[in-house]
Amino acid sequence: QVQLVESGGGLVQAGDSLTLSCAASGRTFSSSAMAWFRQAPGKDRAFVGAISWGGGSTRYADSVQGRFTISRDNAKNTVYLQMNSLKPEDTAVYYCAMSGSRNPAMTAVWYDTWGQGTQVTVSS
Repeated sequence: QVQLVESGGGLVQAGDSLTLSCAASGRTFSSSAMAWFRQAPGKDRAFVGAISWGGGSTRYADSVQGRFTISRDNAKNTVYLQMNSLKPEDTAVYYCAMSGSRNPAMTAVWYDTWGQGTQVTVSS
């Protein structure tokens, strides 16, 4: 059974940086595209970034392009989300997701396994 466990969330100030991690187990991590989504209070879950199985292809939401970086370490079965220049509007629960495909997509239905989420709060 596949499990994804996120960590690294917390309370930071606007302009700060934070790195989220997602550790995977139970499936061949290195053959799966991975993604991060987020859900703010009262809003739908939204795409943040995604990365292909080998890390050679990435995609980002316009709202985080240039500030966030997704990366992976297949030897550690872990995907990361480096978040710089954080804004109050980045406040949300951040979810890690795994796909059965090697290639990334920006839609939630592409991903069949989800973590429990980690809270990121950015104060102004």
